Amino acid sequence: MNDTGTAFDGARGVFSLDSTDPDAAPRGLDDFRRGWETQIGRDVFQLPDFTPDTMADFRVRGRVVKVRGAAIADLHAASATRTLDMPGGDMDLVHLYVVRRGAWTLGGPTTHGEQTVSAGQFLLRHVGRQSAFDTTAHITARFFVLPSAELKPLLRNRALTGSADSAEMRLLAALTDTIHMTVTELGPAGVDAAHNTLIELTKAVAKGRFDDVEPWLAPALTQAAKDLADRRLADPELSPAMLARELNVSVRTLQRAFSAVGEPVTSYIRHRRLQEARLALTAPSGRLSISELAAHWQFADSSHFTREFRKRYGQTPTEYVRSAGAR
Repeated sequence: MNDTGTAFDGARGVFSLDSTDPDAAPRGLDDFRRGWETQIGRDVFQLPDFTPDTMADFRVRGRVVKVRGAAIADLHAASATRTLDMPGGDMDLVHLYVVRRGAWTLGGPTTHGEQTVSAGQFLLRHVGRQSAFDTTAHITARFFVLPSAELKPLLRNRALTGSADSAEMRLLAALTDTIHMTVTELGPAGVDAAHNTLIELTKAVAKGRFDDVEPWLAPALTQAAKDLADRRLADPELSPAMLARELNVSVRTLQRAFSAVGEPVTSYIRHRRLQEARLALTAPSGRLSISELAAHWQFADSSHFTREFRKRYGQTPTEYVRSAGAR
């Protein structure tokens, strides 16, 4: 186990695990339990009892992070996992399962019954007692443990399911990635902000819409928009309107979020396209002409591309190629 956690008054913690090597599998579950209990804490979520075959073959790679009363686990498991349905285990939590590959089958009280979360889906539900679950081998999933006070009233004894690629889920995924990257550096205010934003975006998942009156949601919205823009840079349809539509927010909301980080949406798109074009200018093979690059990265023509490139980098594309070749 690679324990990277540091506690801040019990408000944050993080640990990593990699037991995918078969030699590490017999102790993998013990390492996971020890990391969870020391860095995440039994107060957040009591781990269940696992079946003997799971204990003998626990080949999992993942990272778990805690911010106040919430925990997030990113897991990639080579082995199947099963838990025992033990009596008791009362709790008052909300669980969110997001499955990218494989399947996660959950037992539950009569209000839910057995449910399976398949690849590309999420399931959000309140949990009143511990119940058994099993996962397929080769599963990739993200699992959230959340306090119930603000979320339980929205669920009203329902188990909500939907697409893992919905606009609200993409926002939540962007926030989660940011928390994973920054949690060890956060101070008390940062931990509080991360926790509050996590709850607000989970509310958005429950409501099926984004509540843009909450100012601390802007960084997550901005990051989700940037991630989407980066995947669609060569798309002629890429624009603030398209990003807003894909993320289920208004253009004004998106622009306001980008203003909070000091860069307009259109500037981000233009700068990223210029970055990719600059990399292509010195590619070792298959180099495109200036006019071809301009067309590929959606500039009006080669003159427009050259002007924007010089404004950004202080050289024309041709001058940049020459200077790069001289180095």
